[in-house]
Amino acid sequence: MGTEQKAGLVFFGRTRPGFDEEWGAAMSARVRSSTAARSWEAYPCPTRAVDDKTVRKAIRECRAEGCDTLVVLQTTMSDGRLAPVLFQQWAGPIVLWATPEKPDGDLVSSCSLVGTHLFASLAARFDVPFEVVSGAPDDEKTMAEIDRSVRSTAAVSRLGSAKVGLIGYHAPGFINMHADPTVVSRYLGAELYHTGQQDLLNAMEALDENAVDDDLAATIGLGLPIVDMDPAELKTQSRYYLAIKEMMETESLDALALRCWPELPNLTGQWPYLALVRLTDEGYNVTMEGDVDGALGMLLMRNLAIEPGFLTDWLEHDATTITTWHGGGTPACLAEPQGSEHGRSIARHFNSNKPAVVDGWVAPDQPVTIMRIWSSPDGYRLMAREGNTAAPTRHLRGTNGVVELDGDNAHDLFDLCCHAGMPHHLTVAPGHHARTLVKAARVLGMKTI
Repeated sequence: MGTEQKAGLVFFGRTRPGFDEEWGAAMSARVRSSTAARSWEAYPCPTRAVDDKTVRKAIRECRAEGCDTLVVLQTTMSDGRLAPVLFQQWAGPIVLWATPEKPDGDLVSSCSLVGTHLFASLAARFDVPFEVVSGAPDDEKTMAEIDRSVRSTAAVSRLGSAKVGLIGYHAPGFINMHADPTVVSRYLGAELYHTGQQDLLNAMEALDENAVDDDLAATIGLGLPIVDMDPAELKTQSRYYLAIKEMMETESLDALALRCWPELPNLTGQWPYLALVRLTDEGYNVTMEGDVDGALGMLLMRNLAIEPGFLTDWLEHDATTITTWHGGGTPACLAEPQGSEHGRSIARHFNSNKPAVVDGWVAPDQPVTIMRIWSSPDGYRLMAREGNTAAPTRHLRGTNGVVELDGDNAHDLFDLCCHAGMPHHLTVAPGHHARTLVKAARVLGMKTI
């Protein structure tokens, strides 16, 4: 499930010579060089967009190359009349990059910022999602901002063609997780595919026994301690894992939410959490309790080249910390080292004593981002905050972690989130990514809190 994004570099100009064409050509070469080895793939469009015909040709070339987004440059100022053509022909979001003036001489060399400002103001009036960056291609801060902008606009483009699955419905009473397919489509562009729990059970039953046995061996081969159960019991987890994986591949699902309780543990004798953890560790965007927006949030992060981590309850808080806990979904990316006192183990559910969950502490002293996207009557919203993990003060069975916030009062943040209608699930992701998430939210038209 790859995350590499592709951006078309489209250089705009004019049919007649304007400003310092030699400076503009040199700047274009510097841009190509600086974008040749980023975390995303750059496609330098061979056609320079100088009139209606060449704009259309350049966009066709970028589309044929499978570009997720466009980076539009005017290393010398273009014609403002080309902006509406660009907006009409390219349906997705774009990045507008203004490059610097020549630092010497008494003549204006490019007017790049002026031309970019013109395109940006028109994009805002045409309701075209965009990001705007200004700076030199050999400046580290500029390139970091270009990276964030490319990732954000490309992630939004990919979300617009995504398909998210829902098995069953949201968990009983979790009305705040209800997913309306028309709302998902209207605001995110994604398609919601709905199927029943019986379809999953049928798929689990129809699996080839040899495949199940092979996967059981692979599960045991993970080397996680198995607590208070016979390893042979994990065959049911292999059935969950293989059936969900097959469903996602057959239906081309980019993300999936599963209603796991109360039915599944009673129907199969086991919770599906070990299977969900394995899938998440392998790059699949899967969530429990029918949390479709949680799954879409994980997908958005993967599209942004962010490891989603895990879905959690906001269990409790004091002034500076939040206890992040859930009933056994500890991911490899944030867990205590294997073999340590609180490393991951395959265990029974803390409440029902049925297998199989992945217990473990979240390791302290790691930078993390807590985030959530959710639907509201007027569209989608985002909450994203940064912090660092801390050691829990008491042992809890399940996934047990503490996040110390950077500069936020947890009481105030909780009050803000409640009044904004945010559901009780958060995603905890390794690394600090709030700025990138806010950029993506702005491109999507989300409100941020």
